[in-house]
Amino acid sequence: MFLARLAGIAVFDPAGDQVGRVRDVVVALWSGAGRPRVLGLVVDVPPRRAVFLPITRVTTFDSKAVIFDGRLNMRRFSQRPAETLAIAEMLDRHVRGPDGEEYVVIDVGMEPVRGREWRITKVAVKRLARARRAGGVGRRRAETLILDWDEIHGLHVAAEQQGAVGLINAFEKLKPADLASVIHELSPKRRGEVAAALDDERLADILEELPEDDQVEILGKLDADRAADVLEVMSPDDAADLLGELPPEQRERLLALMEPEEAAPVRRLLSYADDTAGGLMTTEPVILQPDATVAEALAQIRNPDLNPALAAQVYVCRPPTETPTGRYLGTVHFQRLLRDPPSTMIGAIVDPALSPLRPSMSLHTVAGHLATYNLVSAAVVDEDGHMLGAVTIDDVLDHVLPEDWRDAVLDDGEPAGSTEFDSEAESLRGGR
Repeated sequence: MFLARLAGIAVFDPAGDQVGRVRDVVVALWSGAGRPRVLGLVVDVPPRRAVFLPITRVTTFDSKAVIFDGRLNMRRFSQRPAETLAIAEMLDRHVRGPDGEEYVVIDVGMEPVRGREWRITKVAVKRLARARRAGGVGRRRAETLILDWDEIHGLHVAAEQQGAVGLINAFEKLKPADLASVIHELSPKRRGEVAAALDDERLADILEELPEDDQVEILGKLDADRAADVLEVMSPDDAADLLGELPPEQRERLLALMEPEEAAPVRRLLSYADDTAGGLMTTEPVILQPDATVAEALAQIRNPDLNPALAAQVYVCRPPTETPTGRYLGTVHFQRLLRDPPSTMIGAIVDPALSPLRPSMSLHTVAGHLATYNLVSAAVVDEDGHMLGAVTIDDVLDHVLPEDWRDAVLDDGEPAGSTEFDSEAESLRGGR
């Protein structure tokens, strides 16, 4: 069983209920101890909590599912010094083969040795292509091989520099929030390597889901031009929040490197206090002119890349429709769009009775407004009636929850599992 193929696979209990998905595989990679012993799986269970599932509790490995015996300790997983995460830390390592050639690890394979004990026995590697030599010998194409564990050298030695292509490929299908959870648990060094290997759009999506400390750390490891490119891809409100955490000199340097049309809305957002409607809003809601039809409005909110809170309504304004807009006319909620004929002009069905927010309104006032009118988003309009943006419920929650809410886990009582199980799990991992 090759371990990278397990990443993201669903984990089921004996009743067929899914309890989570595989994040990684815990291995005891001790130098001189022979083939490494597989200790268990790291499983992500809702809400974004990583727990340890001992390998002895797994009853079935399949290409699409992992089934265990039903007992799972819900204590949050914490990696120990003697443990290695196979996917996060072994993939992309440079090693030496039996021929002395240098290879890069693309996967590792485990096999059962007795009962439910598993050991790492195989390593899938890719031979690094040789550069063209002065004597005229051509470049050799990269070659993929399956080697025995005993044939490779270098995995017991800490890597000074490590790629991240294999890790990224293993988690390719994860949603940004789930991949952010994986990256958050990596070492700072490994986080930097993964960030360097991600494309700008994927990295921007992940940064928006990470705690502020991780965001600042990762952005600081990118060169200034790359950091500016990533900020341009982020939504303006998230980019403003991140830049607001940086020293003024660094913030201004990055804004200067951004394209002027991308930097302008971010600068506007930075001019407002964090805990006001202006500081909370996004400058990219769905805005249409009053002569647009219901059909056009529905086409806009069907965009799968649109935040669900922003897709819940369209805002109707006189041109221009880029923020700050012409005169704000009102809001049309998606339920109203579903009730009217497609040819209806949205200017005729706006809800003018719902008062917009002002940019200076406090966080408390904004939260009360959304709660009072059962809204997931609300327009922010200046004193002259121009729409500046919209505040969404997710941004409000982000500010009213504790600062470390992304790290927090829900702990409802005692961890699941019997005392016998807890003792066995600790014994298997070399409990202390």
